Amino acid sequence: MIYLIPLLSVIFGYVMALILKPTNKKNLKLLLAFSGSFLLSLTVLHLLPEVYAGSAGAEHDHDHEGHAHGANAAIGIFIMAGIIFQIILEYFSKGAEHGHVHAHSDEHAHSMPWLLFISLCIHALLEGMPVSQHHDMAWGIAIHHFPIAIILTAFFINSGLNKMAIMLFMLAFAAMTPLGTLLSGQLECVANYHTQISAVVVGILFHISSTIIFESGENHKFNLAKLLVIILGVIMAYFL
Repeated sequence: MIYLIPLLSVIFGYVMALILKPTNKKNLKLLLAFSGSFLLSLTVLHLLPEVYAGSAGAEHDHDHEGHAHGANAAIGIFIMAGIIFQIILEYFSKGAEHGHVHAHSDEHAHSMPWLLFISLCIHALLEGMPVSQHHDMAWGIAIHHFPIAIILTAFFINSGLNKMAIMLFMLAFAAMTPLGTLLSGQLECVANYHTQISAVVVGILFHISSTIIFESGENHKFNLAKLLVIILGVIMAYFL
């Protein structure tokens, strides 16, 4: 299930965009706000404490307080590295990870946006790595990817991209998170650094989810509907 949930969320979003051709930006922004809130809450309530617990476990044999402080500081550095790395990825993806896409300029219309494709795949691959040990994150990533898949598909269609290219793009994007989960669980060289990789992903998710929350309103203003879906996301993540 941890492999299927993120995979199916992207495929379902892709199919939904093809069939319904959603044009109501307000509803999509509310869905984005919910997904950002849910993802941020899962990260703070579940993934982040377990990352620090894993770091403390690695230092369990040391009696000095300095070792624990050093381990916590190292985790903080990896989290900040994740934030910076995501900012770098967004330089190439133009913010597609949080539904912030624009139409192509004329010279790039109808062509595959390779930089966006590669950066999105790297982002999705890394997101999947903590899922092998933190199964609840599969739901957060799936809910995060669902509206993104709708927005990306609509964006590619409006950009005049070939239908086969769109399908292959979305299938590759859908496969990246399960692939990250598989690699994390099967490759010893990745599993040995699971805590550090998870800390990097925490930073990535912090940046993505907070950006979604603050960008999903008109002129970056909060309204009652947005506030309610954010609260709903927090409550659902707490009881997951």
